[in-house]
Amino acid sequence: MSRRSNIRVLVVDDSAVVRTVLREGLSADPRIVVVGTARDAYEARDQIVRLKPDVMTLDVDMPRMDGVDFLRRLMPQYPLPVVMVSSATHKGNALTLAALEAGAVDVVAKPSRRMSQGVAQMMAELRTKVKIASTANVSHWKFKRPDRVGASSRFCRDAMVALGASTGGTEAIRSVLKDLPADFPPIVIVQHMPSGFTRTFAGLLNDASAMQVREAQPGDELLSGRALVAPGGRQIRVVCRGSKTIIEDAGSTRVSGHCPSVDVMMGSAARACGKNCFGVLLTGMGADGARGMLAIRQAGGPTVAQDEATSVVFGMPREAWYRGGVETLQPIGNVAAHLVERLSVS
Repeated sequence: MSRRSNIRVLVVDDSAVVRTVLREGLSADPRIVVVGTARDAYEARDQIVRLKPDVMTLDVDMPRMDGVDFLRRLMPQYPLPVVMVSSATHKGNALTLAALEAGAVDVVAKPSRRMSQGVAQMMAELRTKVKIASTANVSHWKFKRPDRVGASSRFCRDAMVALGASTGGTEAIRSVLKDLPADFPPIVIVQHMPSGFTRTFAGLLNDASAMQVREAQPGDELLSGRALVAPGGRQIRVVCRGSKTIIEDAGSTRVSGHCPSVDVMMGSAARACGKNCFGVLLTGMGADGARGMLAIRQAGGPTVAQDEATSVVFGMPREAWYRGGVETLQPIGNVAAHLVERLSVS
């Protein structure tokens, strides 16, 4: 994390027009100084060593080496907060989410039509996310990741996991899910992510996990071995319908500043499942999830949050901890094992 008053940014994009737009748009904020631009990963590598930026904005689909391959090579050697600037296409979505798994902190979608349309809104979002990224802790990318947790054959009946995350959460969620067995209790996930990205994100999680992972739809039942990801731009609730526990659409109004909101999902899960709901809150900016975690604890359910040392941004876990919603803090590498232990039948 930089301690300088100005945030030094390196802009990487293969388009000269886009580089100019991003440089001028970022420079409109007096706290942000664009110290350099690069047209591909090879130029960026040299600029990083020479300029030592605090944050890098990175295009996804570039010639010679795409943003995903670049991050996979960069982060273990030179951890750096990165904000992806991606076209909102199916290919762009998949590559962007792979980049988030490779270490990027956040993503901003380029305008879907001409670059001149929607630029002001995009730049406002990018300036905000660059400032958030400048506070991100990405040092854990130099740490060795743990081995998979052994599968447990039996888990507490009627248990479910309500999991929320934001900045840095794509990789944190993947880290947890990849270490859970195929028969693990159902999981409902809220990751702050724009509409159009969550289906691809769920697919990537499905590839990495022994569980079945997909984007949640109204009426989906919570079943063992299934993890459901809230769709971007929609609120979801967990509700009981007879003997089933299902997903219900709850509209598109922002709550706690977000849609989907962790608070909405967790609050409903606490009401529907009570002490059988296990709350998990991972890395993220802001306070979404703090009320939801407290609701789960007050309903008698256990909770765990990611610790500060392994969080990209400790904001959401910190707020939940301060409000009494967190039973224990754990490093991200321990979260899966903690869930398996707490939910296993002794």
